[in-house]
Amino acid sequence: MQTHDSVSVLIFNTTSHCFILVKQFRPAVYMSEWERSKPKPLQPAEEESAEPAPTEAKVPEENQAGDSSEETSSHQPPASAGVTYELCAGLVDKPNLSLEEIARQEVLEECGYDVPVTKLRKITSYRSGVGVTGSKQTMFYAEVSDEICVGEGGGKPQEGELIEVVKVPLHEAMTFAFDESIPKTMGVIFSFIWFHSNMSPKYKISTNV
Repeated sequence: MQTHDSVSVLIFNTTSHCFILVKQFRPAVYMSEWERSKPKPLQPAEEESAEPAPTEAKVPEENQAGDSSEETSSHQPPASAGVTYELCAGLVDKPNLSLEEIARQEVLEECGYDVPVTKLRKITSYRSGVGVTGSKQTMFYAEVSDEICVGEGGGKPQEGELIEVVKVPLHEAMTFAFDESIPKTMGVIFSFIWFHSNMSPKYKISTNV
């Protein structure tokens, strides 16, 4: 499998002292949860020990099809099972633009903030999807304020993006990061830890570690 490299951006709003994340539906996550929710087939030992079921009248084929459909839908998880919290991010698929310029575009499209390229600080780069693609992601940090919010964000619906902008208060960040009931990417956890180690002293606010 081959894919593009990517960029991601940890966005911190200095007006409201909160992180700006995006929440979106991921088909792969949903399918994984669907597979997890399916009833597991009996193992050979369990089949042998199970008592034989009483003989039932043969069901017409059309009824069998209907029952199968109902059974499948009954184990289908809600759409919310495929929703994850992530950093603003995008693919490096514009060869004429620098990584910073691509990151700036993604922040504007997904979150609605017009961040100058010069205000983007590189945190680090690393390999993602090493078991499948081995692509590289470069992570940036950007400080924004309400004054440079020029839109609602939300991505590009015409490209299949359905993105919701989410605010995480600074004092709740680390609790959010390590709450396993909240589906999130590793980038969120790592970037919050990075902020706590490198930026928190600047604001003299506890990130609730």
